[in-house]
Amino acid sequence: MKLYDFPFSPNCRKVRAVAYELGIALEYVHVDLITGGQRAPEFLAVNPNGRVPVLEDGELLLWESTAIVRYLATGTALLPTARRAAAEVDRWMAWQVAHLAPAMSKVAYERIVKRVTGRGAPDTAAIAAGTAEFAQWSAILDGALAGREYVAGPLTLADFALAAHYSLAAACELDLAPHPRVAAWLARVCARDSMARALADARMPTP
Repeated sequence: MKLYDFPFSPNCRKVRAVAYELGIALEYVHVDLITGGQRAPEFLAVNPNGRVPVLEDGELLLWESTAIVRYLATGTALLPTARRAAAEVDRWMAWQVAHLAPAMSKVAYERIVKRVTGRGAPDTAAIAAGTAEFAQWSAILDGALAGREYVAGPLTLADFALAAHYSLAAACELDLAPHPRVAAWLARVCARDSMARALADARMPTP
């Protein structure tokens, strides 16, 4: 199987971490988002949306990181099949896409993307809005983690989906100190060999 990705992207971190956790060997094809590789005709032939990651498995070209990790984890403990357990995983993966990622993306764009792509000064109003949303959503997760080691109980895809984004918090200058359960959970997930490898791959882009 082949993965088209940009390792710094949290959605790509998510896929790499899951693949490492499951011992799935992937061939990596670097798509440089800084230089516009996602807009190259050869990549648009792979994914007309112009986004990474994309998994290629024979004739299958699978877009969207959530779909990719579910495909990789089918039949493993990371993707439970019991109805309520599966719903809990789906709940947090949907929450990551709908709430956490948009909040963090606002701040990441202003504090990271603009700097490495030379798109001007950060917009302080956008940073403030994203920071407030991040705090709001993180307070919800902090409460949900009471009495839990991982977000859905046992370790699942949901932990990798959320941790891939939360691992960007420091680079975005987003504070986890008010959310001690989230900070402790993130440390547990990032201490796993699989997540540590994905984070080692995800070096900070330079201007």
